[in-house]
This record gives sequence, C-alpha cells and structure tokens, in this order.
Amino acid sequence: QVQLVESGGGLVQPGGSLNLSCVISGSIFRFSAAGWYRQAPGQQRELVARITVDGSTKTADSVKGRFTISRDNARNTVYLQMNSLKPEDTAVYYCNGGGNSILYAGAYWGQGTQVTVSS
Repeated sequence: QVQLVESGGGLVQPGGSLNLSCVISGSIFRFSAAGWYRQAPGQQRELVARITVDGSTKTADSVKGRFTISRDNARNTVYLQMNSLKPEDTAVYYCNGGGNSILYAGAYWGQGTQVTVSS
C-alpha cells in the first residue's frame, strides 16, 4: 500500500520561507518520479515542481528561482524548499508519486498541507 504524508505547511509572512516534506511509503519511491502540486480556492490544481528518479526537475514558471524540489531516496522523502513567498502562493500543497514522467502526475496523492502567505 502506498501512502504519502506531507508536512511543513503553515502561516508565513510575505518574503518568508517554508520547507515542505513528503514521505512516500511503499516500494515505489526509488523507482518513480515525485512532485508537488497546489490548489488555491476556486482554482484548478496546478503543477509546482516535479523530480525524476535521476534528479531531473521541472518547475513552474510562477515559482522558478524561488522554489526548489529535491529528493532523498534513502529516506523515501521529497522536499519543496519555498523562499521569497508571496500571497499568491497561498494554497493547499499536495505531494504526488508514481510513474516516471517529468511532465505528468503519478497515481498517488497525499492529503495536502495548507500554506498561507499573509501579513
């Protein structure tokens, strides 16, 4: 059974930083891509960043230069370091796993973690 558990969300002021973590249990992590998506109220879920098994990454233009995705295969964990946060980054952030695509989401999702950027 595959489980994805996110942590690290919260309330932060504009310009601040947060580091999201997602532990992916089961045997898939070492053989699959992973990623982060977000969904703001009234909007569709959108890609934030994805990372393949070999460490290749894809980052949305809206967060490029501010957010960095990384993975630790020994810990079955994918991270999203978020710097210079803006109010428009406010959303529920979802971890995604499974598959090998740098472009498309895998089959597995976490429950989401709320990120709120506000003064």
